[in-house]
Amino acid sequence: MLCLVGVLFAGMGLYALAAPAALARPFGLTVATAVSRSEIRAVYGGFGVAVAGVLFWSAFGGGELRAGAALTVGFALAGMAGGRVISGLIDGRTRFYPNWFYCSIELVGAVLVLAVA
Repeated sequence: MLCLVGVLFAGMGLYALAAPAALARPFGLTVATAVSRSEIRAVYGGFGVAVAGVLFWSAFGGGELRAGAALTVGFALAGMAGGRVISGLIDGRTRFYPNWFYCSIELVGAVLVLAVA
């Protein structure tokens, strides 16, 4: 489970590092400046790759390392999904893609990762 979610984080992270504007486009965000590209690369790219590394490492490390990584990443994913739900309550309805599609992935990821904690 940790490796599966790690692959998803790695994919997101590498995609954000390579093509920040393409990653942001489904959300209607404009990534037109070096500063905005840097932000996408840092938050989605660098963070995503780092989380993937933690998940891969903990998948093979076992013990307390596995539990700590699973709890941290699981709650982070649940928090991301929770933020989308709160936004839906405050901002109103949106199409399924991209918001609810990613909310679903975040919730499934949270459940999978927390299951091995």
